[in-house]
Amino acid sequence: MTLVHGFPTSSHDWSPLVPGLARLGFRVTTFDLLGFGHSDKPRRHRYSLLEQADLVEDLWRRLGIGDTALVAHDYGVSVVQELLARTPRRITRTAWLNGGLYADLHRPIRIQRLLHGPMGPLLAHAISERGFRSSMRRILGRPVTDRALHEMWEGIALNRGRLLAPQLLRYIDERRVHQARWVSALEGYEGPTLFVWGPADPISGAHVLARVRERMPHAVVAELAGPPAVGHYPQIEAPEEVGPLLGAFLAGS
Repeated sequence: MTLVHGFPTSSHDWSPLVPGLARLGFRVTTFDLLGFGHSDKPRRHRYSLLEQADLVEDLWRRLGIGDTALVAHDYGVSVVQELLARTPRRITRTAWLNGGLYADLHRPIRIQRLLHGPMGPLLAHAISERGFRSSMRRILGRPVTDRALHEMWEGIALNRGRLLAPQLLRYIDERRVHQARWVSALEGYEGPTLFVWGPADPISGAHVLARVRERMPHAVVAELAGPPAVGHYPQIEAPEEVGPLLGAFLAGS
């Protein structure tokens, strides 16, 4: 299986799940997308979801990965939608965690809107760990330790990666441009599909899940309603629930 992480963090988001999935016998592949975590972070680069999909395909070639299941979160859902649009037959099954599957339903928080705007490059210099923790707690539904948030921050701060936020946030525009193609790929996919969703997420929460249920009645939906309800990061907020759900689904049960 291939796990694709979200913005603004890294593949470290999957660390609570990977050991359990590996113990079940799965070959787990995860990585930091370009501009994230420990991957290269070129400053003068036009980041694109299409390029990220190219890099995933290149990674598959290098590792000799043919058919694979895909698990995606946040920014990663758009990368996976692009991969589905290209070669759906190589994707054996898909699992989705909170993300902007539908561009018209995406509700970025205030700091994201500001960083995406004309003052973004200047504002990026003011991003701090304290501000990151504050923003994260606005989108989480369940408590997450300061240590866990610090580990997430380390991947952002590495090599001054926080300064890339305005460039990476261009994904908001790409989602609008490619919405028809990506929605068609998502809704037209015929393989097994699972949604593991935190309804308390203000960005891509219950309002997205309502459309998923309407448009994809064949899909399996696991709504982590609590109490307390899970927010934007199910794999961090509720790994003890998400891990078994993914394991059973990926095993075909």
